[in-house]
Amino acid sequence: MSLNPIVLSIPIFFILIGIEVIYDRITHKHLYRLNDAVSNISCGIFEQITGTFAKVFTVMLYVFTYDHFRFFTVPDTWYWLLILFLGVDFFYYWAHRMSHEINLFWLGHVVHHQSEEYNLSVALRQGAMQKVFTAGFYLPLALLGFSPTWFLVLAAYNTLYQFWIHTEAIRNLGPLEYVFNTPSHHRVHHGRNPKYIDRNHAGTLIIWDRLFGTFQKEEEKVVYGITTPTQCWDPVSAHLRPFTSLFADFKLVKEWPDKIRLLFMKPGWLPEKYGGYRAPKKVEPESYHKFDTRLNLEMNYYLLVQFLFILGGASFFLFNLSNLSGTEQLTIAVLITVSVMSTGFLFEAHPWAAWAEYARLLITGLVLLLLIRETSSFPALAISISLIVLLSCFWVYRNYHVPILKTGME
Repeated sequence: MSLNPIVLSIPIFFILIGIEVIYDRITHKHLYRLNDAVSNISCGIFEQITGTFAKVFTVMLYVFTYDHFRFFTVPDTWYWLLILFLGVDFFYYWAHRMSHEINLFWLGHVVHHQSEEYNLSVALRQGAMQKVFTAGFYLPLALLGFSPTWFLVLAAYNTLYQFWIHTEAIRNLGPLEYVFNTPSHHRVHHGRNPKYIDRNHAGTLIIWDRLFGTFQKEEEKVVYGITTPTQCWDPVSAHLRPFTSLFADFKLVKEWPDKIRLLFMKPGWLPEKYGGYRAPKKVEPESYHKFDTRLNLEMNYYLLVQFLFILGGASFFLFNLSNLSGTEQLTIAVLITVSVMSTGFLFEAHPWAAWAEYARLLITGLVLLLLIRETSSFPALAISISLIVLLSCFWVYRNYHVPILKTGME
């Protein structure tokens, strides 16, 4: 396949997000906040951009195992594809479950759970390291002889299925709740309520949770997020902070056997001599305060428009990857990463964020001019890019000085 089915589905994702936003405005359920939604999608952009390089390891690991170590060659018939679908879903369950129960694997998955909202934009919030940590779980399928092409297709559709279950707009699906993973089941999975933690790890079929004892029905109101909120909108910081948190525990524990155990024990674990397991605290939905930062309306409009530019650039990158040279791929990837970081810094209202944005705008303009310098329409494009950069800098200069209200967990 020339393009990942997930990349091909990007327009559908945003159409459905738009429909949910309209539903949210009509019903006044307050499912969306601009800073949170942009942060979620920024994490998804960062994961997709870095994934174009990480797949050299993750995809090739499966291909290498299939090419050199498979026991059989499974034909691509409909009944074998049905078995492969069940196999992908089964191993997804265990990869996902271990991503919650092992500290090292949690580093790759925690990003997906950091949002304190629950809407379709959360489905796009993915960890850049997750596939690196979980790629090995699917190797039994390669050993059995299921072709890499069909494995990648069904793994992609397993991921696509899970997009629509990240919503509060659908409450209960009756008899389907017994077999399939649904919005109700997945809301539980995203809860930080103690009774909901590490439950409902299913991809498509909830039967695995029912079989292996990790099923939990949705009962009390769900409080979304992780037990130690990340409290940032920058996607790169969101990826790095779990590493720094685990490294702090790693430094605290002095004995090397316990240091190694720490990497493979569940999140929150410490040896008894250091206080033992730190159980999740009970949360009260009515008194819980989500992390938030508030900018004036003009800056929110600015960030929304800039983010649409960034989203367009990321889409261009993903859809035209095979037409770009290695240098162009790396340059654009770095540029998009810096752009989503700057957007996050502005949302976080750092005093220096405006200067970071000025630098980002100027560098972006220069890089774009270099990339298009050989095109026939260069003069018109150069004028347009220069005007956008200058107007953007002026807008930030005029509007990024309004008092900011910050709130967080209390």
